[in-house]
Amino acid sequence: MILVTANQMQQMDHNTITKFGIPGRVLMENAGRGALETLVAHFDPIQDKRVAILIGRGNNGGDGFVIGRYLMEMGVAVRFFLLGNADRVSGDARANMTLVQTLLAEHPESEFLEISDAAAFYRCRTKLLHHDLMVDAILGTGLNADVRGYYRDVIETVNRSGIPVFSVDIPSGLDSDTGRVCGVAIQAEATATFGFAKAGHVLYPGNLHTGDLEIIDIGIPGHIAMAQEPDLFLPEDEDVAALFSPRTFASHKGSFGHALILAGSPGKTGAAALCANAAARSGAGLVTLGLPEPLMPVVEPMVLAPMTAGLPATPGNALSITGHRKILSLVADKNALALGPGMGTAPETEELMAILVKDSPVPTVIDADGLNCLARDVSILKQATAPMILTPHPGEMARLTGTSTADIQADRLGIARDFSRDHGVILVLKGAQTLVCCPDGAVFICPTGNPGMASGGMGDVLTGMITGFLSQGLSPESAALAGAFIHGRCGDILAQATPVGFLAGDLIQTIPDALAEYLA
Repeated sequence: MILVTANQMQQMDHNTITKFGIPGRVLMENAGRGALETLVAHFDPIQDKRVAILIGRGNNGGDGFVIGRYLMEMGVAVRFFLLGNADRVSGDARANMTLVQTLLAEHPESEFLEISDAAAFYRCRTKLLHHDLMVDAILGTGLNADVRGYYRDVIETVNRSGIPVFSVDIPSGLDSDTGRVCGVAIQAEATATFGFAKAGHVLYPGNLHTGDLEIIDIGIPGHIAMAQEPDLFLPEDEDVAALFSPRTFASHKGSFGHALILAGSPGKTGAAALCANAAARSGAGLVTLGLPEPLMPVVEPMVLAPMTAGLPATPGNALSITGHRKILSLVADKNALALGPGMGTAPETEELMAILVKDSPVPTVIDADGLNCLARDVSILKQATAPMILTPHPGEMARLTGTSTADIQADRLGIARDFSRDHGVILVLKGAQTLVCCPDGAVFICPTGNPGMASGGMGDVLTGMITGFLSQGLSPESAALAGAFIHGRCGDILAQATPVGFLAGDLIQTIPDALAEYLA
């Protein structure tokens, strides 16, 4: 699913009107009529309800007038609350307001009220609360500052009322580009948006305010929409399924690549095993786990399908710089490399990481301690010749950027996209709504996953899955997207039985079941 910004949507509307020749009033009519159909379907039977429509002065309010006009013609009692003075409504919105005012003579059960200030709102507040349904057509997608004045009072009153709310285009008070609540925002049960979903419908916390989302086709031609070059996407099941090809009858283990994983240090052997087992479960033909030689007796019983390779160790039994030639020899005939799970951050290991980033001949996934080593000098990424996929959680992302976890969480999309572009890497920023950012600016917002996955080792599994997909020949972008999406889907399968208490090892066992949904 394509997601657009407010500016992109405004340009689509403008070009449809001025270059393609569809009048703005026609687009508004299409929007209002389509929203009405969604409203009627969601709140059936609508004829039994008293409906309040909260109207702003802009085009969002104009859409509300169209909805109200059709509702009146259906015999529904509608009360219009215009937040402002009627003489300040202009353009297509004014034309539709005039039609509503004309119809009122034929529909005495309906009413039109002007609410010009806070005092006027409090005089009619009781009237507002005597309805079965509210339609929010107050503020549209252009909002980028906090809601103030009596508009804020109106929104707070609506939210406290307990009356179901249907929002037009976007819940009033949400920033449509970021999902940020601008001081206060409508809590909608359902929302009808026009043309395309907006980023703010999907990004937290906007997704919690939007409710059920329906996208209304208002007649914007495809070539005009694509001229805006949308680069934000919400992947769906069919998008992920399209990344995979069916296996042929004569396939064998050599058909699906060989992944090398470098991981493990004392106290973190489980991370290495989880990563290797996940790569194997994801369909890699062969997996080799390289780890410090002294840890072999500990780790080998935890990995049955993956092979192991003992490597030179530091005095503290972490991977040593002295093993770099052996590692480069090992990776020479592999299809993918993973660095970092449980690797530790010893100075020698950090030196080894720098060499491997620069010299890896195959697509490389860097996670966990690999990222912590890299954070000392991220400029090394620009010396890489192979594609790099970084999979940080917010804390690791903060270390990579020299900021704080709070800074990352305040602007996940912006920071992750900028880092990906600036360093030429694919960046998978983990967390609720994992982001997959590509160097060309494209970003995919992962819709799968749940809070039950907030458990140690889940990131190691994700690294293994992405590496496994890489080894099978998926492009780095496709492997990162498939890994994040299916990793979350595995968690969702487990959450059907229990919302919490499942572990990273349980997730690995679910990978084949999840893959079956996309390889059928």
